[in-house]
Amino acid sequence: MHYNRRLFLKSAGFATLGAAALPLISCSTNTSSDSAADSTAVAGSGSERKISTFGVQLYSARDIIGKDPKGVLKQIADLGYQEIEGYQGDQGVFWSMTPKDFKAYVDGLGMKMVSTHADTSKDLEKLAGECAEAGLSYVLQPYIGPQSSVDEWKKRAEEFNKRGEICNKAGIKFGYHNHDYSFKELDGQIPQEILLDNTDPSLVMYELDMCWIAAANKDIADHLRKYQGRYELCHVKDLVREPKPHSTDLGKGIIDYPKVLGVAEDTGVKHFIVEQEEYPESVMASLSHDADYMRNLVIS
Repeated sequence: MHYNRRLFLKSAGFATLGAAALPLISCSTNTSSDSAADSTAVAGSGSERKISTFGVQLYSARDIIGKDPKGVLKQIADLGYQEIEGYQGDQGVFWSMTPKDFKAYVDGLGMKMVSTHADTSKDLEKLAGECAEAGLSYVLQPYIGPQSSVDEWKKRAEEFNKRGEICNKAGIKFGYHNHDYSFKELDGQIPQEILLDNTDPSLVMYELDMCWIAAANKDIADHLRKYQGRYELCHVKDLVREPKPHSTDLGKGIIDYPKVLGVAEDTGVKHFIVEQEEYPESVMASLSHDADYMRNLVIS
């Protein structure tokens, strides 16, 4: 599976959203320059808490990374991102490098690749082994598409448990990344909750895409609290509804990130991964802005 823009558009979330307000509609940017030193969100000076370690999904740089993977990775490191999440592009998860060579290069930049999106429906043993060799902690299924019934969603949960067993044997974790369709009711149930309720926490973890759950008009904080401990990663990207729904730079949309990232940290999220789908100016301008936003954000 090639992870490309068509994968993003498949869910048709932005194209089909109405104009109803989201449960979390405010978003404020804090410009405090205090920095934190620990590896997760920590207490800053006084009562401030900040996200000190944050990463970026490399799909955010999909338009430029293919021509010069090492150069773009260097630029990302220079912006202050400490972690990266990969995706399965035309040059593979490791951009035509061996897992060991990729790890050595990224380590040399002062970053760590913690996870990757990939098609986990085939060759998972090989993929999991390579990811473990490269020092990753997670392999994530990024997309499965809407399912036709509750029973079909339960079958996907069974499949996820089996994939989790394969990944555990390699020493890494298996997870699922949601789109908006996972949060749209089906026969009175929320598909994402069907997956959560029918997967073994020791085998399957989750990455919450906060833009997509907001796009489905569900409350991010309430969901995180309900499933405390099940989400170990999150995608941090913002949403604008007018003149039509689309993603934007962090702090320029309607998601209340000071609140929801505080709840995320309190409920067990360990990795905060920026993802940019659209660019008001350019790829690197957006990633620079997003890094500054994450660095200065005070969470509640």
